[in-house]
Amino acid sequence: MSDEKKAIVGRRDFLCKVGIGTVGAGATLATPLVGSAQADSENSDEKRKARYKESDHVKAYYRVNRYPA
Repeated sequence: MSDEKKAIVGRRDFLCKVGIGTVGAGATLATPLVGSAQADSENSDEKRKARYKESDHVKAYYRVNRYPA
């Protein structure tokens, strides 16, 4: 046997170090995502128009999931 000590990392120490690393990485990644808020550019007529369209893939979804016709 050798007299060298191996670095033993306990489960709690490992989880603590991993948690600190993810918080630090998250803080550096979130910084560029912050931007200025922009106002809504739609006028009142565009806000009231119908947006839902029952296309072929929507009809197939309803048929597969057995929604009533």
